[in-house]
Amino acid sequence: MAYFLSAVIGYLLGCSNMALYISKYKGVDLRGHAGGNLGTANTVMVIGWVPGIIVGIHDIGKSALAILIARLLFPGVENITAVAGVSCVLGHMFPVFLKFKGGKGFASYIGMMLMMNWQFGLCVLAAVVAVTLLFDYLTLGTTLTVLSLPIFLAVTNAGWLSVGLVLVASAAIIWVHRENYVRIAGGTEYGLRKTMKKEYRAEEEQV
Repeated sequence: MAYFLSAVIGYLLGCSNMALYISKYKGVDLRGHAGGNLGTANTVMVIGWVPGIIVGIHDIGKSALAILIARLLFPGVENITAVAGVSCVLGHMFPVFLKFKGGKGFASYIGMMLMMNWQFGLCVLAAVVAVTLLFDYLTLGTTLTVLSLPIFLAVTNAGWLSVGLVLVASAAIIWVHRENYVRIAGGTEYGLRKTMKKEYRAEEEQV
């Protein structure tokens, strides 16, 4: 029952989508631009940095909140953090209220990671920043994150259920980024530098 309720709470919180709320306010359909999803990075590319930061804080916060609620309701229950966190990530990526078309889950995954082990989470985030600045693609930092967390959990004996659930979330995130990998390989992916210079929006306006 603890797992079921935590999963439901996590999933429903995950379905809350700030990118959708902001895009409706701005009159922009994020699903028709750039990456075509309702996530932080796409909000930055299409609408701007300030709205994107707001979306990112919301997406990180909702997975942290889902885990906090689960811990308060079911203190001491093993694997409860992974159950609530992964459910929130999947709720963000596949929200039932939006026909299962949400964001790509990275920000919510970060929130879960920080709640699992904030020291490890901060180290990974520092590595993500370094990788993104070096190679220009956030997708590579995202991949680093979702590969490192399940390995960390396995090495620290977090429990097979926690490791398995996090692997599911990691696999889902890698899957929804498959087109990004193809664009990176083909040299057509919009990187951080173009986004900061607003070259993406300028080029799209010319189409």
